[in-house]
Amino acid sequence: MKLASLSRPLMLMTALALVPATTAGLAAVDGKSGPQFGKLVAIYQIVKANYVDPVDDDKLLKGAIQGMLSSLDPHSDYLDGPSLQRLETMIDGNYSGLGLSVVMDQGAVKIVSPFRGSPADKAGLKAGDFITHIDGKLYYDGDIDDAVQRMRGAAGTSVKLTIFRPGRDDPFDVSVTRGVITLEPVTSKLEGNIGIVTVNEFSRDVGKFVNQAITKMKTDTGGKLTGLVLDLRENPGGSLDEAVALSDLFISNGVIVSQRGRIASENQFYRAETVFPGDAAQGVPLIVLVDAGSASASEIVAGALQDHHRAVIMGERTFGKGSVQSMIQLDATSAIKLTTARYFTPSGHSVQEGGIEPDIRVPQLTDPDAAERNDRALHESDLRGHLINEVSLKDKELETDRKADPRFTMTAAELKAKKIDDFQLYYALQTLRRTAVPQLASSKR
Repeated sequence: MKLASLSRPLMLMTALALVPATTAGLAAVDGKSGPQFGKLVAIYQIVKANYVDPVDDDKLLKGAIQGMLSSLDPHSDYLDGPSLQRLETMIDGNYSGLGLSVVMDQGAVKIVSPFRGSPADKAGLKAGDFITHIDGKLYYDGDIDDAVQRMRGAAGTSVKLTIFRPGRDDPFDVSVTRGVITLEPVTSKLEGNIGIVTVNEFSRDVGKFVNQAITKMKTDTGGKLTGLVLDLRENPGGSLDEAVALSDLFISNGVIVSQRGRIASENQFYRAETVFPGDAAQGVPLIVLVDAGSASASEIVAGALQDHHRAVIMGERTFGKGSVQSMIQLDATSAIKLTTARYFTPSGHSVQEGGIEPDIRVPQLTDPDAAERNDRALHESDLRGHLINEVSLKDKELETDRKADPRFTMTAAELKAKKIDDFQLYYALQTLRRTAVPQLASSKR
């Protein structure tokens, strides 16, 4: 299974063959690595014999495996028991909890994004918030799966989270009532003759659901659909196959995404017309909304539509996760999630670290703290041990010199008075209403 997801969603190998502690056995593994394996076995034996409390083998070996994988990058991981079940549940799109995507950031639990409409979102939790306490217990430098497990629970029960929000002097408590998170991967609605399709996650059949939504909107407008907004904001990713399928809906031919790994079998080109032939929207002007919470599979779609000049990308710079993880099943109850390749947009651009730069940068002015939050938004480049992409460093340097756009000067209060509660979506709709098709197609290339 190929995964193109950002992080554990409020989400490890038990079949470990110990290398014999003999020179001959270690040399058979790798002549250069043999001494290090010897150290590993020696440390295991020292801990077993001398640690202040008895330690069972499962704890020691699991820790060794987790340490090995976590030393590689932030996205390689060992999954067993609850952690494996959580990943499988997220792929299916149903679980009970808060509706958060979280990562460990230098020992702390950091919110990447709350899923839209989830209990966490309704409680006001924001991307970039740190969770310092769970039900009054300090949580620092622990296991992310343990933190996730503490936040999960039966629908209707509550959990108290202590939040540190950069920009505020003091932490504050938030009580969140858990709910059944039945993530609708795709929702859609019409604003006049303009369709809005929101993709919340890349779980099973996303491409099919978007295709159905477009077909229905065409019917509902009597065949007069004049524009389309594809909203990928705060979408942390999911299945690589579904990212390809969604891109395929709008791209008639050519490469959608390529991936390159150290092993030749990981080098692949994913092309259009593999699932959905032609352009499902039949050339209708398309705007894709993205932000710092748009990651991996979302970036694949945005990059493909941008490089093929099929859409205008609007919003904020995306997260910048340009790697592909393979889930390798070890047995019925355990697996590893291993980074096996980097992916590239059709033009050969790697989004690792730098992300997808929108054609039109539009801040979310309806959020009073938007400017400050955009400055501190979590990106791949902020994660310890992330894969380095030297090309993206230049992009980051250029970003620091970016000047405020004079078009976006209205305050949150002024927008509220005009009953505009989502400025980025509002601006996308206004752009589609006032911009002719030829002008939109040629915008900033």
